[in-house]
Amino acid sequence: MSTISTHILDTARGMPARGVRVTLQSSAGPDQWDDLAMGSTNADGRIPDFVPENTPLPAGIYRVRFDVSAYFSEHKTKSFYPYIEVVFEVAADGHYHVPLLLSPWGFSTYRGS
Repeated sequence: MSTISTHILDTARGMPARGVRVTLQSSAGPDQWDDLAMGSTNADGRIPDFVPENTPLPAGIYRVRFDVSAYFSEHKTKSFYPYIEVVFEVAADGHYHVPLLLSPWGFSTYRGS
């Protein structure tokens, strides 16, 4: 069984991004997605228990959607991205950590540990 986690660091402010709504989805076919988990980042930019324990996550295509528009609005910061979607493949059992390094004009992501 695989697990998925995430966190967000606001590189422009030099701190975790608190209060960002995040949705995890699995592919249900071309341009079709099923919601699996939702939450908002805490003061550490993380969502504890994002995917409930013992939730089976089979191999497949997944998407994490970060709704960053409200976060930037709260900080009175103009930004280029209203939301960011990261699509990735879970190929085998293991932990998949999908962090987001965020700024108003760009972002980066990678498979973390």
